[in-house]
Amino acid sequence: MHPQSKGSNSLTFLFHFLCRVFKKTSGNGNIALYLGKRDFVDNVDSVEIVDGVLKVDPSALNGRKVFVYLACAFRYGSEDLDVIGLSFRRDIWVQRVQIYPSTGANPPNTPMQEALLKKVGEQGHPFSFQMPANLPCSVSLQPGPNDAGKACGVDFEVKGYVANHADSADEVIEKKDTCRLMIRKIQFAPSNTKAGPKADITKQFMMTDKPVHLEASLEKETYYHGDPITIKVKVNNETTKVVKKIQISVEQSTSVVLYSSDTYTKSVCSEEFGETINANSTFEKSFQLIPLLTNNKEKRGLAVDGRLKDGDTNLASTTLSQGEKEMQGIIVAYKVKVNLMVSSGGLLGGLTSSDVTVEVPLLLMSPKPAGESEIKLE
Repeated sequence: MHPQSKGSNSLTFLFHFLCRVFKKTSGNGNIALYLGKRDFVDNVDSVEIVDGVLKVDPSALNGRKVFVYLACAFRYGSEDLDVIGLSFRRDIWVQRVQIYPSTGANPPNTPMQEALLKKVGEQGHPFSFQMPANLPCSVSLQPGPNDAGKACGVDFEVKGYVANHADSADEVIEKKDTCRLMIRKIQFAPSNTKAGPKADITKQFMMTDKPVHLEASLEKETYYHGDPITIKVKVNNETTKVVKKIQISVEQSTSVVLYSSDTYTKSVCSEEFGETINANSTFEKSFQLIPLLTNNKEKRGLAVDGRLKDGDTNLASTTLSQGEKEMQGIIVAYKVKVNLMVSSGGLLGGLTSSDVTVEVPLLLMSPKPAGESEIKLE
């Protein structure tokens, strides 16, 4: 057996894995923030620990202390628009720790911190935060083509700063004494694959004795971003009317619960199929739709997964956990909507028509990577 311990080998591997470290230095160079990753997974019942290292040069502190905080906030306007004391950012949850001088209440270092400390050196000070499970995930609302500034939404920020007090409304902290990195809280699709949901409706029209029965079902409960969604449609048309076409759409419902109880619904994918279902006949067929953000770039207010930079992302994932309302920022859900356009037949068949509609819930998420090394950051 190799003389090195298993733990040492794991640490060596992690150190090599961390060849790309995320670093942000303050304007005056006195402190520097180091993170090994910027995506932290929410497993619904628990969230990964946010662990990192802050490098501190004590020679320039002049008796001041050094703190690190992790904040989850809802942004509903650009910081550049802040006027007369009005804030366009509302903190949902904040936790602060004193890094220097040490308070002596430091938990054992994580493997990630040990690897970062090897890189940073003796001036490195580890910190860690445990987010509660009921915080929202990183979600932003897509700005319009002509909108400027940061998008509205939920974001997470790790910030190191030099101050006399951890949190004082009277103390002014200069930007040159701060360094910050944005991180993301993300959820992956559950590993268990449940059977797809099903919904049906029976509708009877005036002047007819028998109804139209519509049933729609999905092959599975959860679909991944970019994968085709298969919708099975069954129709039993017992009337004398004719189904002229079938329209199927995927709709995103977004509830911005911090300042409104309204839910905004936007179609992210919609197609019409020229299927004719004659009177007194049955129909059964599967259709496929692929909702993609690339086809919805112009839709202002569409919910998308949080960005770390201005690069491409994807449609916001379904919100799995829904904690206390005041802790939630944005709740996202999806549904598949199947609509039959039924004409009355006869001379006025093309002029008079009715709709038969059914809705099926959909989970739209990202797959869980095989390992953390598969998470790609821009």
